[in-house]
Amino acid sequence: MEKLSDSYEYVLYVDEAGDDGLKKVRPIDPDGSSEWLCIGALLVRVNNEKSVVDWVKDIRRDIAAIQGPVLHFRDLSPTKRLRACAMVADLPARAFVVCSNKKNMRGYNNERAAERGGKQWYYNFCVRLLMERVTELCHGDSVEKYGAPRTVKVVFSKRGGHSYVQTKAYWELLKNQAAGGTTFLNKREIKHQVLRFGLVDYVPHYQDAGLQLADVIASAFFQGVNASGKRWDPAPAQALSKVMFKKRSIVADHGVVLMPSVAKAALTSEQQQLFLHYGYRFEGVGPGL
Repeated sequence: MEKLSDSYEYVLYVDEAGDDGLKKVRPIDPDGSSEWLCIGALLVRVNNEKSVVDWVKDIRRDIAAIQGPVLHFRDLSPTKRLRACAMVADLPARAFVVCSNKKNMRGYNNERAAERGGKQWYYNFCVRLLMERVTELCHGDSVEKYGAPRTVKVVFSKRGGHSYVQTKAYWELLKNQAAGGTTFLNKREIKHQVLRFGLVDYVPHYQDAGLQLADVIASAFFQGVNASGKRWDPAPAQALSKVMFKKRSIVADHGVVLMPSVAKAALTSEQQQLFLHYGYRFEGVGPGL
């Protein structure tokens, strides 16, 4: 069996903001779960893995956020949130986020997906969208630089209610489907060559500096799309522009993913602002956007 000590070239830190509840969803249900689930991630090369602690220390010193034990986006003032995002944008890294608006999923249960991904099928599917893009970058980058795929270590922020064993098992299924050419919903596929079952871990947010940076990404986007919230502000997420993954200079549907599609999401003009900034179009929509 592969161990976490197996060699790797990249490290991906993953955190989330919002929740994956679908039974009741705000604003349709005032007492429902969050309208949005945002899964954010920061990807670094292995030679920067030890630098992540210093990056967080530098940000905390710069914004004078040194009273608590960790960097936590929701505890920051608006000015400090904006500055923290600007500093993350300058890091030698790449960031990703999947923003899922859940209104059209209210009360929905996908039995086929539940069979493959367990009870948390919806969360697993959102993570799949993230990993399709991350593994595409890692695969292409490593083949270009080294002539062969190199692996990525994935670290999840451990949250109550999630079974990361289910998520790992779901990935194994997707990897096998991709290897066999049998992927269901195959617009994109996980590049199975860069994933290893033993290189997936899940630890509390406060124990890993990389997860605190992933929290900045996920929470900034959640604040930027949650227009019905008291602290709605797209500016911090917009300040992350430089670090968001681009493909052929395009961020939309690569580093920043909106789910469902523009046509189905039925976003308000306030909610659209952040996606417009990242290249989405809500009139005369092009293919895939």
